[in-house]
Amino acid sequence: MKIFNYKRVPYAEMRAFSVHILTASGSFLAFLGVVAAAEHRFIDMFWWLGLALLVDGIDGPIARKVRVKEVLPNWSGDTLDNIIDYVTYVLLPAFALYQSGMIGEPWSFVAAGMIVVSSAIYYADMGMKTDEYFFSGFPVVWNMIVFTLFVIDASATTALIVVTISVVLTFLPINFLHPVRVKRLRPLNLGVFFLWSALGVYSLLMRFEMPEWALILFIVTGLYLYVIGAVLQFFPSLGREA
Repeated sequence: MKIFNYKRVPYAEMRAFSVHILTASGSFLAFLGVVAAAEHRFIDMFWWLGLALLVDGIDGPIARKVRVKEVLPNWSGDTLDNIIDYVTYVLLPAFALYQSGMIGEPWSFVAAGMIVVSSAIYYADMGMKTDEYFFSGFPVVWNMIVFTLFVIDASATTALIVVTISVVLTFLPINFLHPVRVKRLRPLNLGVFFLWSALGVYSLLMRFEMPEWALILFIVTGLYLYVIGAVLQFFPSLGREA
């Protein structure tokens, strides 16, 4: 199958297709993460996941900038993005949770199974975004959840409770934050997200041996990101301009 009909590929099409290649590179980063997790090198695995998250964060704005949908209408960047997201946000974190044995046998296997099945169903939901660009239901960001469980060295009970609650919330009409697209409290939300991310990088550099103050701040910022969507949902006037 030919990608283009011309022997000389127009610059606009070549530039647009390079964005698809950038998005697809997330699959290779995920593969490297699988190899690391299989060898119980979880620090390395989360570095690969972090790079995949970076790619996921920049490919969308670049795609809009070079008008990928207009230039290459027969190639679905949304489909490609969903495939990569499922692998990096769901499948690899679930595999890491299982490989680590954090919840013990057989519950690590059960928890991983709940994650991958509930997330597959969520990706089929055409109404996963609200008018304000909140996610409706837990948005299957299992890379963040599992990473947090590793950072705090969660007990089996804590990990199982967090996973179970998040799986249940996947199917409930509870709002979750999109830190970039939600306008309400956007500066605060972005600040908290960047602080959480910086602390996450710090934890990897410290090989999960963070000082207590950093660990507490990491937990607090993570909880904020987890619940602020519901808070804004139940207090609809909060964060709106007068």
